[in-house]
Amino acid sequence: MVFRTRRLASASVAVAAATALVAGCATGSGSGSSGADGDTITLWTHNAGNSAELDVVKKIIKDFNGSQSKYKVKLQAFPQSDYNNSVVAAASARKLPCLLDVDGPNVANWAWGGYLAPIDVSGAEVPLTDQLPSTVGRYKDNVYAFGFTDVALTFFARKSVLNKYDVRIPTMDKPWTKDEFDAALGKLKKSGKFQYPLEMGTGWSGEWLSYAYAPQLQSFGGDLINRDGYKTASGTLDGKNSLEWATWFRSLVSKGYLARKGGADPSKDFLAGKSAIQWEGSWSAAKTAEKFGDDLAIIPPVDFGEGPKIGGASWQWGMSSSCSNKAGAEAWLKFSRQTKYFVDYAKATGALPATDAAVKQVDGYQPGGKFNVLVQFARKYAVVRPVTPAYPYISTEFEKAARDILAGADPKTALGQAAKDIDTNLKTNNYDAG
Repeated sequence: MVFRTRRLASASVAVAAATALVAGCATGSGSGSSGADGDTITLWTHNAGNSAELDVVKKIIKDFNGSQSKYKVKLQAFPQSDYNNSVVAAASARKLPCLLDVDGPNVANWAWGGYLAPIDVSGAEVPLTDQLPSTVGRYKDNVYAFGFTDVALTFFARKSVLNKYDVRIPTMDKPWTKDEFDAALGKLKKSGKFQYPLEMGTGWSGEWLSYAYAPQLQSFGGDLINRDGYKTASGTLDGKNSLEWATWFRSLVSKGYLARKGGADPSKDFLAGKSAIQWEGSWSAAKTAEKFGDDLAIIPPVDFGEGPKIGGASWQWGMSSSCSNKAGAEAWLKFSRQTKYFVDYAKATGALPATDAAVKQVDGYQPGGKFNVLVQFARKYAVVRPVTPAYPYISTEFEKAARDILAGADPKTALGQAAKDIDTNLKTNNYDAG
């Protein structure tokens, strides 16, 4: 297998930073080794800083190790900030572990780069067909990963505030239109109570910008790349519909509806009543509901013309292509696919359960629960980020363009340059996505 290190990190920096970890965690070509207690299989995860989620992983490993004597899974947890660099370093050194987690939008890049092998989890308790489509990582007709949960984008608002300023509370049957949303923001701004009535996380950086704003662009009818072959961004990212999104996006700042660069904690102003509407992820639903109770309105995305859209795919589990014990790695993957673990993951993370069976067992997400609408959003509105090895680069270029547009750059120039740079990257790397 040829490993192609692209875009996830600078390989030279990553190797220097992670060599000690790699040497201590992997043995030979792929981390499967023999011992008195059976074949040892190393598992890497990004959630060292998330004790609740890490505890679920530890529980699955403990249960699996205790269920049989042929294989023994060994855990190595990394802080999320170091994780991708460590994976790149291990790939360069041919020292990837057998099992590892991967952020959903990076699955295509890791599969193309030779990091991941297709997996076969047929015969597991939970079939892949039972999952939210966005929680299964596919590339070129193969399954490379799966996740236990997903997240959903939503607007949060207070019913009392919207009612006070005569703003209709939208539903899935009748979401806000662009004109209605703009009119609502105008009313809220005119009230004088809110310096910026809308909060959309403009103070955040990285993947958030693609995850949060690309679905709005897609609802306008644009996209990050032409998905027919994934060969070009020109004509799509800088096309008519995308330019309409960018013009509207900039208008939010010029009209005073949105801060060009918000605070580091997007929820802070909303929870304090300084903003009226927040575009946020489902991960904040519980704390927001705790603050506002029945006054909280969980609102679907705006329909900008092509239907409401949100992003799809979160962290997923896969198997490295260099694993020397693929049977053992797939045994763990299959074992983990039990409804009780889908439930445990959702409860620990506050994320959306990936199956209907798990949804029924998680308080608040079950049918009729106060957060069940978020599951419906994920089922009805989710659009997976472009399934191409170029996605990490595409995301970086879109982030740059979105930042420039917020700062006042000409939308045509900003998106045109992003599309041009993406096309150059596609040609340079000869991506073969399809």
